[in-house]
Amino acid sequence: MASYKSDIDIAQSIEMSPITEIAKTAGIDDKYLEQYGKYKAKVDLSLLNEVNKENGKLVLVTAITPTPAGEGKTTTTIGLADGLRKIGKKPVVALREPSLGPVFGIKGGAAGGGYAQVVPMEDINLHFTGDFHAIGAANNLLAAMIDNHIYQGNSLNIDPRRITWKRCVDMNDRQLRFVVDGVGGRVNGTPREDGYDITVASEIMAVFCLSSSIDDLKARLSRIIVGYTYDEKPVTAGDLKAVGAMAALLKDALKPNLVQTLEHTPALVHGGPFANIAHGCNSILATKLAMKLGDYAVTEAGFGADLGAEKFLDIKCRMAGLTPSAVVIVATVRALKMHGGLAKTELGSENLSALEKGLPNLLRHVSNIKNVYGLPSVVAVNRFPTDTDAEVELVIEKCRDLGVNVVLSDVWAKGGEGGTELAREVVRLCEEETPHFTFSYEDNMSLEEKIEAVVKKVYGGDGVTYLPAAKKELNKLTDLGFGSVPVCIAKTQYSFSDDPTKLGAPEGFKVTVKNVKVSAGAGFVVVLTGDIMTMPGLPKVPAAEKIDVDSNGVITGLF
Repeated sequence: MASYKSDIDIAQSIEMSPITEIAKTAGIDDKYLEQYGKYKAKVDLSLLNEVNKENGKLVLVTAITPTPAGEGKTTTTIGLADGLRKIGKKPVVALREPSLGPVFGIKGGAAGGGYAQVVPMEDINLHFTGDFHAIGAANNLLAAMIDNHIYQGNSLNIDPRRITWKRCVDMNDRQLRFVVDGVGGRVNGTPREDGYDITVASEIMAVFCLSSSIDDLKARLSRIIVGYTYDEKPVTAGDLKAVGAMAALLKDALKPNLVQTLEHTPALVHGGPFANIAHGCNSILATKLAMKLGDYAVTEAGFGADLGAEKFLDIKCRMAGLTPSAVVIVATVRALKMHGGLAKTELGSENLSALEKGLPNLLRHVSNIKNVYGLPSVVAVNRFPTDTDAEVELVIEKCRDLGVNVVLSDVWAKGGEGGTELAREVVRLCEEETPHFTFSYEDNMSLEEKIEAVVKKVYGGDGVTYLPAAKKELNKLTDLGFGSVPVCIAKTQYSFSDDPTKLGAPEGFKVTVKNVKVSAGAGFVVVLTGDIMTMPGLPKVPAAEKIDVDSNGVITGLF
């Protein structure tokens, strides 16, 4: 393993087991399996009600505030599951599906890395089993039915200037952010300003990932607000009679996808909402199925713990009735030195001063998991060859002061073998410590009180400033009956604050809420701070330029 290989080289060098073998390992009978070729399958939802076994322990993997130096959250999640298997446990991984936008853009795929990957990584990072296409189709069917309704006479009295539903495409395409459509004469529709989101930012994705059954999916779809009438009343997908057809497009996609890690540990990869505009976790159905099948269900949440973990705990766990048994917080010495003010080019040499300045970022995340949410946790340090013993010792010492252990993880280079120490600590937490799980806010608080609770308790801020448009919308949503739902705060992933330049653990800041909007189907209110992009663009040199396929169909350049 000494010579460098790319992620795709490593993935292609390992022989996969047939998916029927992985299903046997997971305890899935053949009758519940719908195969998509030799190495992928969907699992029928009826299995959830028919497995007669106590639920396994739920382990959440989250991370410090992300930096360009990288943290390796998905890699750690997969390596931890393989490590649990190495020490004789029965784990099942539950992960999000990657979006095509980042795959062809700047971030790359999301199937892990090194010797801790889920495979077939090319399929998972590209079309996979077609779930995202189904979600895009359902989204765009609803969009088509809105405009058709207006064209055919508009009996619902929809105001074309107040349509909130956008079309979507699973690609980074800045050209589509703002468009004018319906031009070219009366037979071509009603001209209006419109726009596109990337598929993972569609409310259908959030609905899909929070649904517990087809019936629940249909109920959520019917509540989606697509716009408002001339007299300011909400119009829903149910009003447009779009729900049955949308659910028909989504019925197969709703079944979780079964794949494997490089070490043949069962993995469920299903759904993938944006982690800032939505809740950033895989589907509730995949998580529940992983808990039903394994002794340990290992899952992750997007971005740092202030976004991904907060939403996993305050939204997903609240809606699904889940309680995690342990939380893993992933950090790297390199990223912490960036939080301490070093440039990416200066990370290769020892710098205890920069590390000490950056460590409060990790410590705030650790404190939040322990003191706000009442959950047992461990810090996993992804070790890089340039990390010195003194730097690692400083991280261990500072975390010990908070009563949290630090474990070195080497899963990128060694797979499950590099995750056994982390696995043992996770098992110890699950067996010896009791979660005293609480949310950061209660249902009966007002929307403003919920936002303030997250800003003060989780972000470490002093309070909230509301722009007039946000204040007006909050009052309106409360009047419409949405005051009791959770809040989903959309902010930059690069800082605890709403300012991406404030690294480390900033203090004395206020978060400015520019606007709010209801995702009535998902069941939360999205709180918009800063400039949140729901349709990314490609970089100057997109990853797509390096991806190719040879005459034998072998793909190169994916990472």
